[in-house]
Amino acid sequence: MYLQHFGLREYPFSLTPDTGYFYAYPRHQEALNVLKVALIEGEGFIKVTGEVGTGKTLLCRTLLGQLDDSVMTAWLPNPQLDAPALRRAVADELGVDASGLDDHQLLKRLTERLVGLHGEGRRVVLVVDEAQGLGEEGLEALRLLTNLETEKSKLLQVVLFGQPELDTILARPSIRQLRQRITFSHRLTPLDPDSVADYVMHRLRMAGYNGPALLGGRAARLLARGSRGVPRLVNILAHKALMSAYGKGERMLRPIHVRRAIEDTEDATRPRWGGWFG
Repeated sequence: MYLQHFGLREYPFSLTPDTGYFYAYPRHQEALNVLKVALIEGEGFIKVTGEVGTGKTLLCRTLLGQLDDSVMTAWLPNPQLDAPALRRAVADELGVDASGLDDHQLLKRLTERLVGLHGEGRRVVLVVDEAQGLGEEGLEALRLLTNLETEKSKLLQVVLFGQPELDTILARPSIRQLRQRITFSHRLTPLDPDSVADYVMHRLRMAGYNGPALLGGRAARLLARGSRGVPRLVNILAHKALMSAYGKGERMLRPIHVRRAIEDTEDATRPRWGGWFG
């Protein structure tokens, strides 16, 4: 569509999490740094929460891509499983053949695998995306898995990425044992208004754009208000604004283009009428 018009080699605002587009917004970079330090500490659960679209999955994949070979990772992107299925999913991620094993045998085989990896000097990190989908049963199953340990260290660390509903579940008295094991916690926030334009230009540059700034001050402010700083919404609105500018043969994103994008996006926040002109 507009790639050649703006000198891009690929679409910069895809909704698919691409670690090559990771934007080091201070709160996101801080979260990444906290995760790395926490994993080195080697204890307990680690939790990262944030509203829909704030970049949890991208942060999760960025973390996975930056861990070295001394760390074996298991990733559960969709954990809506009962406890036995969850254990089997973890076993599969760790290369354990669970065929024909009952739950007791599977747990024994998992323990042997974790002890073996520990003996090789490797740490094992289980990363769970959309962890609010685990519910109490799944979280309790994870807690029991983290009981596996040597005299000096845990055999399994768990990183939970989830929506704020995860905090609601963890606040229940029935799950206080796991809550007490969360040693590091971080909350992702939307981009502040001043960072939205920088975020947009970052993604444009990563996609091959090498011209002047495309987003003027008024258009940037409108985009920030319309998206509320939520990266996923910024992506949607910026993509539609580029389409609008391309359709008019223009090479700058003006407020009118952003306005049309907002009008075409259900979850966008519509500013007061005074902010629409331009």
